[in-house]
Amino acid sequence: MAELTAENGELPTPETAGDAPASNANGAHRTPEELVAKAIAPVKSEFLRPPPVRPSSSGQSEAAPEAKAGAPQSGLVKEKKSKRQLKRERQQERKSALNLCPEIAKTGDISSCRYNDKCRFSHDLEAFNAQKPAELEGGCPFLDAEEPCPFGLACRFSSTHKVVTCASTPNSHKKSFEMNSLKKDVQKLLWKNKMRLPKSEARLKSLGLVVHNKSVKKILEEVESKEPASKDCSVANGNDCKDGVPSELTNLDHPREVAEGNSAAAINVTVTDELRPLKKQKNVLEEENSTGNADDGTDILQRDSKASHTVTEQKASTDNVMTESDRSLKLNPREKKLIDLRDKLYLAPLTTVGNLPFRRLCKSLGADVTCGEMAMGTNLLQGQASEWALLRRHSSEDIFGVQICGAYPDTVARTVELIGQECTVDFIDINMGCPIDLVVNKGAGSALLTKPMRMKAIIEAASGTVDTPITVKVRTGYFEGKNRIDSLIADIGYWGSSAVTIHGRSRQQRYSKLADWDYIYQCAARAPDSLQVLGNGDIFSYVDWNKRKSDCPSLSTCMIARGALIKPWLFTEIKEQRHWDITSGERLNILKDYVRFGLEHWGSDRKGVETTRHFLLEWLSYTYRYVPVGLLEVVPQQLNWRPPSYYGRDDLETLMASDSAADWVRISEMLLGKVPDGFTFAPKHKSNAYDRAENG
Repeated sequence: MAELTAENGELPTPETAGDAPASNANGAHRTPEELVAKAIAPVKSEFLRPPPVRPSSSGQSEAAPEAKAGAPQSGLVKEKKSKRQLKRERQQERKSALNLCPEIAKTGDISSCRYNDKCRFSHDLEAFNAQKPAELEGGCPFLDAEEPCPFGLACRFSSTHKVVTCASTPNSHKKSFEMNSLKKDVQKLLWKNKMRLPKSEARLKSLGLVVHNKSVKKILEEVESKEPASKDCSVANGNDCKDGVPSELTNLDHPREVAEGNSAAAINVTVTDELRPLKKQKNVLEEENSTGNADDGTDILQRDSKASHTVTEQKASTDNVMTESDRSLKLNPREKKLIDLRDKLYLAPLTTVGNLPFRRLCKSLGADVTCGEMAMGTNLLQGQASEWALLRRHSSEDIFGVQICGAYPDTVARTVELIGQECTVDFIDINMGCPIDLVVNKGAGSALLTKPMRMKAIIEAASGTVDTPITVKVRTGYFEGKNRIDSLIADIGYWGSSAVTIHGRSRQQRYSKLADWDYIYQCAARAPDSLQVLGNGDIFSYVDWNKRKSDCPSLSTCMIARGALIKPWLFTEIKEQRHWDITSGERLNILKDYVRFGLEHWGSDRKGVETTRHFLLEWLSYTYRYVPVGLLEVVPQQLNWRPPSYYGRDDLETLMASDSAADWVRISEMLLGKVPDGFTFAPKHKSNAYDRAENG
């Protein structure tokens, strides 16, 4: 750590560090109460230090590690490559001698490959041995397996493989070690769109959500010819203005969706009013935007969206007027299979970092329920291997679910049936709260919060297709200050959901400010007894967990998300009801476990090692925010506290507290060896980002 090292090459002790002048940002001359009020972690004064100086890349030689690591402070922007460039690089990599044929790597025999000269991998064993990266320290993660290492000569620990020949003790490394892999024959059927999904088709027909032998374009043309565009169309659903919700929310409304009704007239009215709002003409929109307040797109969006919500809520209330016999019939599919989440420690589905090795690590630290990363339904139905990898399950995950995201009932229904056929899961979670623009612009995620009838159709279609319990994850609403889940909470249970998780923030709020737990309590009080309500937001200690559970006994449990990313031992703290003053050595052991799990999952060859390194670095971009218990004036740490610059109790703890990507790379090199030449890294997520007004 160049910026932390003194002239003699050693870090100052905490006693001498306390004498260093500290800026106001570090909390100098402020009481702990004042620091907490400013959302700054109150670190003891003897551990504070001045913020490190980040040298520019064109300056001193010490800047090289920063530029090499692609630290966010340096402002390095990675060039986005085109698909053609990426394809060319992949082809060149296949021709490389390092890309050894897997069959030859396993056996060491050049004649073992059945494709011979037609094989797309290299068969030059001598060139591979000459260019192979140096061996890594430690043993092969597959040493205790019943079978030899599947990567053979390509393994970065191949020198330890001699132990395998005499090791025959059974272990957990079996073929069923991971589940829910995509079969090749299934993938081919999905590629050709020939996968038969009869249950979803029957369910969609029973709900009146399928119109056969009509293309998307043809149905839209029929509706537009019958129903002229009206000025009453909601801007939230049909605006083409850049400062409002993107027009994709309307453009992608599925034309095959038809609401329930007793006659064709009722179907047409419902489809036109709610599921398929017509788009205004572009010239009309431009005229309105030019005469109105063009810069304040949010005001227009909120005003028109409010009117739209009033209409849809009236329709939802009218639709929910049903006899008791009808309501009991809607509960029957959900009663086939139930899942009990009460008082269980639930690890939230976490994009990028919530991969199988991380979930496996959290299971070892006390998590009860795990859920895979969010997978897009359309990508699963197209047989994309990268999307199916998100459904993988480890044998240690005894209560496991997958989370899917979709904008339309037919997409979600077919996806859940496909998962029910090909995967072993305990529940399927439907994401209706994702705030990411890429998802919202397609009409999925948080965009569904503006369309309760669409939510109803999706939940009914999914719950009636499979026996697997269906759960839903939502936010308080789309706009900040305009919560609406409390008016839908009872309906969500009647529609067929076994549980609903409420993240106490709006879509516009993203991850900024504190979660609104009072509103979560209000929703839990309105929920029917058959619906489990889970709270989500800012759980970072066993004190937070106990408070949320005691404040609202009707709350089934709390979902833990970013708190687990920053300190995965949070599950241990909750179960043991203590603040764990974990040492840097114990934290390093946790990182070692993650690396071992990652090598078992992604592989111990060159590609697997670098994939493990990538996801380790993504995780380290969160863990540096943890402040050890022994360094705090006020315990416990809150999730919204910003850690100041401080020295740890030893060099490793100081290294782990660094917000520099170069130091994260150094930690990865302690576990996975030196990074390759030209290696760069920039964190993917900006978890504290507050959405701009023009994005709603």
